[in-house]
Amino acid sequence: MSMNKKALYAGSFDPFTNGHLDIVKRALKMFDEITILIAVSPSKKPLITKEDRKTILLEIFKDESNVKVDDYDGLIVDYAKKHDIESIVRGLRPTGDFEIEFQMASMNRKLNPECETVFFMTGEKFYYVSSSIVKEVLRHDGEIKDFVPDEVYKYLKN
Repeated sequence: MSMNKKALYAGSFDPFTNGHLDIVKRALKMFDEITILIAVSPSKKPLITKEDRKTILLEIFKDESNVKVDDYDGLIVDYAKKHDIESIVRGLRPTGDFEIEFQMASMNRKLNPECETVFFMTGEKFYYVSSSIVKEVLRHDGEIKDFVPDEVYKYLKN
């Protein structure tokens, strides 16, 4: 019996960057199915609405039957439990992510011991790319084409 290994990749993805895309592609080599979960943060005023982020992600992964897209405003470990997902995928950049990620992974493990967090080192081409940096460059009318998938780029240009 082959086990269907499912993972959850959660974030605000506002916007979804090439760094995020890189993590998903690499995670697909280890997992049979990835759910990209748009975590809704009530404190953040989004650049792109939750609905549009969902639409863009579905468009980016329209040819990947093993990538699902959903949104959720609760604890991601609860979502994982509800959907029988045993792994949470996170990207680590060499920019001070570690302490916060370690803390979050430890807390998630305490809340759901069945769920393991798997870290991917961000690809060397993308380690400096983040949603906040993309927003900052955009705010100053800079060029973001190299930082985001085409679908995101087209959306932000309109």
